[in-house]
Amino acid sequence: MEYVKLGNTGLEVSKICLGGMSFGDPTKWFHQWVLNEQETEEIVKRSLDLGINFFDTANVYSIGTSEEYMAKAFKKHANRDQIVIATKVHGKMGDGPNQSGLSRKTIMQEVEHSLKRLDVDYIDILYIHRWDYDTPIEEVMCALNDLVRSGKVLYLGASSMYAWQFAKAQRIAKENNWTQFSVMQGHYNLLYREEEREMNPMCKDMGVALVPYSPLAAGRLTRDWESTSLRFETDATAKRKYDSTEDSDRVIVDRVKDIADKYQVTRAQIAIAWLWRKGVVSPIVGVTKVKYLDDFVAALDVTLSDEDMEYLEEMYVPHKIMGYE
Repeated sequence: MEYVKLGNTGLEVSKICLGGMSFGDPTKWFHQWVLNEQETEEIVKRSLDLGINFFDTANVYSIGTSEEYMAKAFKKHANRDQIVIATKVHGKMGDGPNQSGLSRKTIMQEVEHSLKRLDVDYIDILYIHRWDYDTPIEEVMCALNDLVRSGKVLYLGASSMYAWQFAKAQRIAKENNWTQFSVMQGHYNLLYREEEREMNPMCKDMGVALVPYSPLAAGRLTRDWESTSLRFETDATAKRKYDSTEDSDRVIVDRVKDIADKYQVTRAQIAIAWLWRKGVVSPIVGVTKVKYLDDFVAALDVTLSDEDMEYLEEMYVPHKIMGYE
């Protein structure tokens, strides 16, 4: 495993981050393909064995059970001082008022709940999962800063928003001498590159680390377009993201196969290697089978040429903005 600094911080993270959306109780959320507690433990353990120290989840993933399952695996197999745990706040956690969004009350109570579910004293990285249009950003950034000052959170991150929103949040924090965001978790892969227009260049200029989700486009970059899986058939979110651009996307998927065949590696390795060439610090990989982890780690040995990059990118067409809601 290779380790890199997280943007302009001193924090060292593995170049692969294990995502927690694949874990949890399927009755607690709309994803039917999530893994149970035992399966989660197997994947977390193998990740640790491979040197992965960066783990990402969210309070809303299977309504807290992703955090709980991962926490139990960490207790058995991890040294807390050697792992980096990230979680998120914003999503709906229950009915009634103050159960979602980014009010000071909601942020504070949800962090307390996450700390309890994760069974830790502090969260390494806390993301705001989305922008809250109903709460002043000053209130949000002040609450986040107080969490950092209290020691319950070490670093801050944001996810899936417009560049103007991220710039505004950073400015508010800087003007008030509050903690700024160090990480941006955006939707970014070979089939969705809209982040290249403004967000990615701005983050590079600010020294903010890019830690994107969906690096394999929900598996579409790893197999023939006609093949299927339980997730492919039931993941409504992924269908909304990619099905409307099938004609242009499948050409890119075919080209990923061409480059994978050229180097005698898997398509997943090409998709991950492409992200590293684009300046990504640590793509978040979702895993439903242990064997996939070895595949991702092997991508560290893949180096794409400028010609490869051009071949993979030249057929991309603009896509509708997704993920900012």
